Amino acid sequence: MKKVLDLQASITSLQSMLEDLLVATADGFLHLIHWDGMTNGRKAINLCTVPFSVDLQSSRAGSLMGFEDVYIRDMEYCATLDGFAVVFNDGRVGFITPMSSRFTAEQLHGVWAQDVVDGTCVAVNNKYRLMAFGCANGSVQVYTIDTTTGAMQFSHKLELTPKQYPDIWNKTGPVKLIRWSPDSCVVMVTWECGGLSLWSVFGAQLICTLGGDFAYQSDGAKKDPLKIRSMTWGSEGYHLWVIDGSSSSNMKPERNANNEAQQFGILQFQFIKSALTVNPCMSNQEQVLLQGEDRLYLNCGDAAQTQSPRNTLAHSEHNHTRERGPFSDGSLDSQGLSTLLGHRHWHVVQIHSTYLESNWPIRFSAIDKLGQNVAVVGKFGFAHYSLLTKKWKLFGNITQEQTMMVTGGLAWWNDFIVLACYNLNDHQEELRIYLRTSNLDNAFAHITKVQANTLLLSVFRDIVILFRADCSICLYSIERRSEGLNPTASIQILQEVSMSRYIPHPFLVVSVTLTSVRTETGITLKMPQQACEAESIMLNLAGQLIMLQRDRSGPQIRDKDNNPNQRKHLPFCAPVVLAQSVENVWTTCRINKQKRHLLEALWLSCGGAGMKVWLPLFPRDHRKPHSFLSRRIMLPFHINIYPLAVLFEDALVLGAVNDTVLYDCLYTQTSAREHLEVLFPFSIVERTSQIYLHHILRQLLVRNLGEQALLLAHSCATLPYFPHVLELMLHEVLEEEATSREPIPDPLLPTVAKFITEFPLFLQTVVHCARKTEYALWNYLFAAVGNPKDLFEECLMAQDLDTAASYLIILQNMEVPAVSRQHATLLFNTALEQGKWDLCRHMIRFLKAIGSGETETPPATPTTQEPSSSSGFEFFRHRSISLSQSAENLHSKFNLTKTLSMPSGPSGKRWSKDSDCAENMYIDMMLWRHARRLLEEIKLKDLGCFAAQLGFELIGWLCKERARAARVEDFVCALKKLHKDFLWPFPVIPASSINSPFKNGKYKTAVGEQLLKSQSTDTFVNMEMDTGISNTPRSRSWLGTISSSQREIDTVSSHGPHMQDAFLSPLLSKGDECSIGSATDLTETSSMVDGDWTMVDENFSSLSLTQSELEQLSLELASKGPHKSQVQLRYLLHIFMEAGCLDWCVVIGLILRESSVINQVFSIMQSSDIDGEICQNIKTGLDAVDKWASTDCPGYKPFLSIIKPQIQKLNEIVEEQVQPEAFQPVNPSKVPEQANPRAEESRTSSSHGTNPQSDAGSSNASRHEEDKTKTEDEDSFQEGSYDCVVS
Repeated sequence: MKKVLDLQASITSLQSMLEDLLVATADGFLHLIHWDGMTNGRKAINLCTVPFSVDLQSSRAGSLMGFEDVYIRDMEYCATLDGFAVVFNDGRVGFITPMSSRFTAEQLHGVWAQDVVDGTCVAVNNKYRLMAFGCANGSVQVYTIDTTTGAMQFSHKLELTPKQYPDIWNKTGPVKLIRWSPDSCVVMVTWECGGLSLWSVFGAQLICTLGGDFAYQSDGAKKDPLKIRSMTWGSEGYHLWVIDGSSSSNMKPERNANNEAQQFGILQFQFIKSALTVNPCMSNQEQVLLQGEDRLYLNCGDAAQTQSPRNTLAHSEHNHTRERGPFSDGSLDSQGLSTLLGHRHWHVVQIHSTYLESNWPIRFSAIDKLGQNVAVVGKFGFAHYSLLTKKWKLFGNITQEQTMMVTGGLAWWNDFIVLACYNLNDHQEELRIYLRTSNLDNAFAHITKVQANTLLLSVFRDIVILFRADCSICLYSIERRSEGLNPTASIQILQEVSMSRYIPHPFLVVSVTLTSVRTETGITLKMPQQACEAESIMLNLAGQLIMLQRDRSGPQIRDKDNNPNQRKHLPFCAPVVLAQSVENVWTTCRINKQKRHLLEALWLSCGGAGMKVWLPLFPRDHRKPHSFLSRRIMLPFHINIYPLAVLFEDALVLGAVNDTVLYDCLYTQTSAREHLEVLFPFSIVERTSQIYLHHILRQLLVRNLGEQALLLAHSCATLPYFPHVLELMLHEVLEEEATSREPIPDPLLPTVAKFITEFPLFLQTVVHCARKTEYALWNYLFAAVGNPKDLFEECLMAQDLDTAASYLIILQNMEVPAVSRQHATLLFNTALEQGKWDLCRHMIRFLKAIGSGETETPPATPTTQEPSSSSGFEFFRHRSISLSQSAENLHSKFNLTKTLSMPSGPSGKRWSKDSDCAENMYIDMMLWRHARRLLEEIKLKDLGCFAAQLGFELIGWLCKERARAARVEDFVCALKKLHKDFLWPFPVIPASSINSPFKNGKYKTAVGEQLLKSQSTDTFVNMEMDTGISNTPRSRSWLGTISSSQREIDTVSSHGPHMQDAFLSPLLSKGDECSIGSATDLTETSSMVDGDWTMVDENFSSLSLTQSELEQLSLELASKGPHKSQVQLRYLLHIFMEAGCLDWCVVIGLILRESSVINQVFSIMQSSDIDGEICQNIKTGLDAVDKWASTDCPGYKPFLSIIKPQIQKLNEIVEEQVQPEAFQPVNPSKVPEQANPRAEESRTSSSHGTNPQSDAGSSNASRHEEDKTKTEDEDSFQEGSYDCVVS
């Protein structure tokens, strides 16, 4: 201890001032004490003698403070302003500056801040020349000094808004402490009542712990906010060291339940910061890079996936929450939007521990353009990391690393790392370039000596720009040279520009960038090659953005030679101030003719004031620009996030948001003090992004620059979120103007509405905006955009039904029900025509709701449906027929007379019950009309979908329309239309079968067809059986029906056995013995051919197919349509059979080429009272088909030959009009191939001997072995003869 000084009063504030120590005491004196010679005495200045005024010009008169008991409560020295910011004990604040080098009372002058009377503390930012004064009301007032007058000028205010934190005034209390970070980029504020908040230089709030500080914990107790007594920033601003005021205020240590003394120590908060704060050259990148003391946080961790197929699983731990980006835009150099916006998680890169051991903490970091490589700088040297290979590269020689100290930052240039450093061995400033791919060694580096200390470095295209400590700017050209194995880079100096006249202190320069921005956009049109040149230097001087533009007023030098140096030696004009309060600047050197507005603009981040864009204005269609129109315009706009990167073409800002939440530890009050984490706010840092385009468009419209707004909007119309941009703009203007309390003299909404009509998305934009705003604002909106009825009609004309439906909801609220019904009917009919089934269901519900006039709306589709209709519904959605039906329904279906009547069932009751309701009748009429139109136009596929999707009573309706709309007028036309609709190929005759058409070809076709069918449809049938059939008798009856019907086919077509008989019999015998269980065990994936058929009978060996038969099979396969179409046709066949539309059954039987269907139809015609007209119609139709097959489609001839006997029978029926016997009401009612379970009843009845044909049915099983052997014999015979023909 050198000396003890007694100042005779309590010390209120201490400040170190270069070589002196300044002490303020409570008696109103300032003491200046020299560090080196304290014995030389001290100067004591009485504050009452220091003159104070509003500014330095009027202070010459010298108005003294005139108070006896005034003293300084807090003060801080500002080196760059050369003075003290002071807070007096009465709450007034000011700035005291020495007028000369002598520090005496006569030479000191003070300046007041007039508006502050409740100051509590002060902190000074040297880099930005700001003074932050804390106030008793909880806000922080930030002042700067006006350089011309010397007065204190208000800059901005840091205050929490009641919108974010209600009742904030009672919670915070006065400001307790303010601390600027070491890099001067952020300020930490804390209050008397507790809580921490972090703000950017110009007032953007980054963190506030009050969100979690005053919350209630799960046990109902209120969390105590963290009260801070003292705090200071650690190295590089990564840590905040804090003494907890709540524990330290008691001098006695607390005693807990065990009577053990317990005392809190120092708390340490950890921070990560943007690389822009220390390395501003990163501002031309499109990635967000945050750096901590030992790790990096990137938003482009998925670059590896877009670049390298080997690393498809790179960073998979974050991928589970990420959707692949919905945007694909090639604008980012091989790094898509999905990479930058993919998810909210960070890609964290841990810095190599070997490097950190001797070089902690990280000082600078940089990432390359593609987001694949990062470089970091610690205390000495540097290291770099590849995100593709996941490997670090460190200096091999540790002495090389320890003798270089990076001073001005670092940047990537292609595959090279450019950095400005100080060589500790040679005591020399150097500019070095290292190749990424080579070893990290000075032997592979290109080193250039630099005269002065480098403070900032930046790269623009092929130019490196340095800002040096002597306030000069130096430009170097950088060039790649491929010499030897490793390419190298060489550097040449281009130009030096001295800025000492404009820069008072080199430390004040925040960033320096070279850009292609210039005020004169006309040059771009004359000489487009200059668009990418280094046109201007942007310098951020303590928040003032200064532009130095190249002076092109002199004679222009044409670059005819290959020597570009002449052109680049153009001098710079005098600097121009573009903007104030600038924190960051973004610009790009890329060119995109389509998006010139966005790429040639300059983007500025201005803290609490939001962002600004310096936008170029282009004449339209290369016309001569207006003389009164400026070349550029500065537009301010607010965003909700703190910007860290700008995606230029994509009109997006990327950032990071920091939220603090309550860390509810579930500890009891007594044990809570033992857990330190309870004291800390629980912070979550997330990636975030925001669209800004709507702000810019709106600002242009406000300034009557609609033409420029249109040019800009059209250039961005391809962006996936462009509709959202228009919607946001409309919504914000509407909310502001419609809720304004005072009349708006010049409303913007009509202009915005007119602007949006220029885009095809106008209708959607308006309706989406309306649906998201409250009803009270609708009148104001539609007064500007147009009548919703007109807009609805426009939607219908444009075939945009979903948007029309949205307008319908608006009409329902704004118009009378009659108008709504009228428009709903229009939309319903259009939706039916277009097959928009979801919309149709909504419209049915909507119309019923209007009709009932009730608030509750009925469901869109009936909950219970008529069984056949239900099966269709299920079937068209899931390709499955639901077979759970009531027994009485099943019995009724097989009595033809009942089938022809209206179907019974739950749904039928519903329709009849509601039929007295006019609204239901109205809807039914529309549905019937649509069904009739579909049938008339032979759109069976659409009809099936329509019935299935809307639960339409197809069978009942067809019964009524059997003689009208459900008649087939032209069989040939219907057949052709079905082929087309169901993608069903026309049958062809195999070349080989032409030789022997009757002996081999035709019947072989039938055999092969059955075999193929067994693989496709029967699988489906069996799958369905297992859904609904439960009782044994029914299942037996079903199989019996198949066999008896099959017998009928065999007796009728006696030209040759069907292979299906042989296939089905084993399954049948098993069914007889042990119920249907064995058959129903099949699943959709197991084919019956592989399963039951081969297992039933070992004697039935697997088919040995010859080459010719394989050809035959492939031909058969080619003549089948898709499986889905086949299932749909069978379903329709079932529906028409139920409804008694026999002519349609014949058409479908023809297209499926299944004689059993035709047989069944003819059996029904023989056994029932069928109208002679129907028989005549079928006869005429079949004749027409026969004639058509003979001329145009010979592929149908073999099948027509098979059913010739039945056609002859039909002719007899028609000629004689003989009533068929009535003893056969059951068997014909179902299709064997379709194998619908309703046929089960016939087996039940036949087993009880209720009809004469039961003998045949029961004898069928006994004939089974005989039939099978006969089949095998004949089959082998046919195979042999077939081979003969081929050979």
